[in-house]
Amino acid sequence: MQADDAFRRALHTSFVIRVTHRGRRSGLPRVLETTYYWDGAGKLYLSGYPGRRDWVANMGAHPDATVYTVERGQWFAVAATARVLRSRHERTPYVMAYVRHWLRLGGGQRRLIGWVLCAVQVNRALRLPWWGPFYCIRRVFDAMPCVELTLTGTPVPLDAPPPDPTLPRSA
Repeated sequence: MQADDAFRRALHTSFVIRVTHRGRRSGLPRVLETTYYWDGAGKLYLSGYPGRRDWVANMGAHPDATVYTVERGQWFAVAATARVLRSRHERTPYVMAYVRHWLRLGGGQRRLIGWVLCAVQVNRALRLPWWGPFYCIRRVFDAMPCVELTLTGTPVPLDAPPPDPTLPRSA
């Protein structure tokens, strides 16, 4: 089996990846472990809890990155270029796709969140304004980070696990 096929299968069946990037001020390497949405071709979308995130600022300042698969027992590395998505119009479909992917994990309040996500999708498909309860959801989506990673290299199989995630800075 070719490395590219195994890499694609790993992205399709996994929930977690690791991404190396550089600190915006220090230039030191950082490793982020996160969930993602994969478009099935050459782009991954990273998001997460609402609020400012150092990794988003780092990738905005230094877009060169490396994506590592960490699940399913076979590790791969591939070069990528990061782009921070800032406009609501551009971000919303990918944030929604990220949340849909995250919902596949199951448990917790995921049924309610899934219902709300479906309601938002209908609202957006009908091109209705962000009114009523959708206004609150829009505010959450606007606060969620969104980074597009374009895979620019060929997947390389690794003999050893990828680098461990970088610990957060102490206060």
